[in-house]
Amino acid sequence: MSQPSRHHHHHPHLPPLAVAVAVAAALALLPPPSAADPYDEVCLTSLQQSLSLRNWTRSSFAAPCDGFISKLQGVTCNNGRVYKLALPGLSLAGAIPAELSNCTNLQSLDLSSNALSGAIPPELSKLLNLAVLNLSANALSGAIPRELAGCAYLNVIDLHANQLSGPIPDELGLLVRLSAFDVSYNRLSGPVPVLLANRSAGAGGGGAAGATARFNASSFAGNKDLYGFPLPPQRGHGLSVLTIVGIGLGSGLLSLVLSFSAVCIWLRSTDRTAATPGEDGKISHSMPAY
Repeated sequence: MSQPSRHHHHHPHLPPLAVAVAVAAALALLPPPSAADPYDEVCLTSLQQSLSLRNWTRSSFAAPCDGFISKLQGVTCNNGRVYKLALPGLSLAGAIPAELSNCTNLQSLDLSSNALSGAIPPELSKLLNLAVLNLSANALSGAIPRELAGCAYLNVIDLHANQLSGPIPDELGLLVRLSAFDVSYNRLSGPVPVLLANRSAGAGGGGAAGATARFNASSFAGNKDLYGFPLPPQRGHGLSVLTIVGIGLGSGLLSLVLSFSAVCIWLRSTDRTAATPGEDGKISHSMPAY
C-alpha cells in the first residue's frame, strides 16, 4: 500500500550579501536627517577667523549640526542648519565678516556686549530669514546699511551703544514687522525717519492713536545731532561762546579802527584848512620884507 507523498514547502533564504545590498539601497534613497550645508561651513569658518572663537573646533565646521543638536558654543540648530548665533559678552574682538551672510538659514544673530569694531557689513541683507539682529554695546563705526531693509522678517534691530554715524536710513521704516528698534548712544545725525517715528493711521487704528510714536525717544537718545519727532525739533545753528566772544572782539576792534580813521581824517582836514590862507597871506609870504 503506497503512502501519500509529502510535499515540503521550502522558504528561500537570501544570502547575507544580498540583504546588505538591499538595505544599503533602501537607505540611499532616504534623505540624510542632518545634511550639512557647505555655506554654513564657510560662514562659521570666517566667523572663527575674524573673531578668534577659542571654543570652536574647525573639525565641527563641516557638520556643525546633528539634526537639532549643535556641536558649537552659541550655535542653535534646526534640521541640520545653523538657526541661531548667540555669542554675547565673550570679549570678542575684530570685525564682523561679510561671509556671515552664508548662514542663509540664520534667524537670530546676537553679537552684543563684545569689542567688535569696523562697519556693519551690507552683506547681512542676504540673510533673508533674519528676524533678530543685536549688535549692541560694541565699537562698531560707519553708517547703518540701508540694505538691511531687504531683511523683510526683521522684528528686532538693536544697535545701541556703538559709534555709528550718519543718518538713519529711511528704508528701515519700511520694515513692517519691526517691533523693537534701538540706535541710542551713537553718533548719528539728521532727522529721525518719519516711518520710524510715527505709526500710520492704519497701523495705529486711526484717529489720535494713529499719531502715537512707533518708537519712543529712548530709541534715539544720546545722538546729539539727531532730531525730529519723537526727539526735539532741529535746533538753530547756535553760536558757541568762543564764536560770540570772537564776534564781539572783532566788532569792537572794527569800531576802534573806524573811529581812529575818522579822527585822522578830521585832523588832516583841519591842518589843510589852517595851512591855506587868503590872497593877502600868499603875497606877504611870497614877497620878502625890505
